[in-house]
Amino acid sequence: MKPLGHYLKPEVWRTPEGCLIILSAAMPLAFATWMSLLNNFVVEKADFGLAEIGILQSVREIPGLLVVSALLFLLFIKERTFGLMALILLGVGVAVTGFYPSAFGLYVTTVIMSVGFHYYETVQMSLTLQWVDKERAPLSLGRQLSARSIASIIAYGMIWVIFTFFGLDYKWVYLAGGTMTILLVLFVVLAFPSYQPKEVQHKKMILRKRYWLFYALTFMGGARRQIFVAFASFMMVVKFDFSVAEITMLYLVNQAINFWLAPKIGKFISRWGERRALIFEYIGLILVFSGYALVAEAWIGAVLYILDHLFFSFAIAQKSYLQKIADPKDIASTSGVSFSINHIPAVFIPVLFGHAFPDEAMWMVFAAGAGMAVISLILAFNVPRDPRPGNEVVFGGSKPLPQAAE
Repeated sequence: MKPLGHYLKPEVWRTPEGCLIILSAAMPLAFATWMSLLNNFVVEKADFGLAEIGILQSVREIPGLLVVSALLFLLFIKERTFGLMALILLGVGVAVTGFYPSAFGLYVTTVIMSVGFHYYETVQMSLTLQWVDKERAPLSLGRQLSARSIASIIAYGMIWVIFTFFGLDYKWVYLAGGTMTILLVLFVVLAFPSYQPKEVQHKKMILRKRYWLFYALTFMGGARRQIFVAFASFMMVVKFDFSVAEITMLYLVNQAINFWLAPKIGKFISRWGERRALIFEYIGLILVFSGYALVAEAWIGAVLYILDHLFFSFAIAQKSYLQKIADPKDIASTSGVSFSINHIPAVFIPVLFGHAFPDEAMWMVFAAGAGMAVISLILAFNVPRDPRPGNEVVFGGSKPLPQAAE
C-alpha cells in the first residue's frame, strides 16, 4: 500500500479521473444533508403525509425528466463548466431549504436543488465515459461511488453529532451542507485545468434503435429507485418512528459499506460482465422489496434498507454496458436522453402511489416495487455476455454492424 504522501502529489491527483473523484465528493455534501433531514423536516415543520411527500418527490424529479435540455446549453458552454455550474446551483438550493418550512417553500427550493443535481449527474456520467478507457470505466465509477460515500459519511456524521448533542436548528444544518459543496466546486475551478474529451460529442438529441435495451433498463431503474427514495425512508419515520439521528445513522452505515464495497463491485463487473451483475442485482431487489412489504420489525426494515442501498452500486453495470455498445460520439447525448428516460417513472410514481395507497397500506407500494424488479430481471437476461456495437442484445437485435455507428 502506497503512503499517503504519494496521493498528495499533484501529478497523482491532478488528473481527469482525480477531477471526477473530487466532484463526486462535492455533490453528496449538499445532497446527503438534504436527504437525511428531509423526512423529519417535512413531518415536524410542514406536517406532511404520504400524499404530500409523494408530490414533493415528483416535483423533485421533474428536472430529471427535462435534463436532456442540457444539450442546448452544451452548444455554448463546455461540458465540464456546465457541470460545475450545476453543482453550485445544487449547493444554493440546499443551503436555503431550511429557511422555507412550508409546502410551497419546500417545492420551490426542491426544484432549485434538483435542477442542479440532475444536470450534474448526467454530466458526471458523460465525462466519465468520455475521459476514462472502457477497461477502467467500471473501476473508475466504483472509485467515484467510494468518494461519494466518504463525503456522505462526513455529512451524516456531522448531522448525527449536531442532532444528538447540540440540537441545532434545521436551517443552519442545511446552510452548512450547501456551502461545503459550493466551496469544493471553487477548489476544482482553481486546481484543475479544462480537460478535452477524446471525441467531439454530438450536440443534438439522439435515439438509436440498437440502444433499446439500455433505455428499457434505465426506465425500470428509475421506477425502482423512486420506490426507495420516496417511500423507504419515509416508512422508517412513519411506521417505526425513526428520529433524525437514527435515520442519519442508517445512512452512515450505508455509506461506510459503500465506501468499502463500491470499488470491489466495479472490479466484479469488469471481471464477470454486466449481464451477471445486473441479474444478481435484480434477484436481490425482488427479495428486498418483498421484505419491505412484509416487514413488521424496525431492525429488519433497517437491514433491508441497507441492502437496498447497496444495490445502487450495481448501476455501474448499466453505464459500462452503454459505453461498450455506443458510438463514442453519442455518449453526451445518450447520457442526457437516458437521464430523461430514467425520470419518466420518477415523475409520476411518487405522486400516483402517494395518492393511490393509504398510509396504512404502504406494503402495496413495495409489492409493486417487487413486480418492477421482476421485469428488470427479465430484461437483464437479454444483455449479451460480450456487449459491443452490433451485439447489443441477445434477442431483438439487428445484424452485426461494421462499425460503431448505427
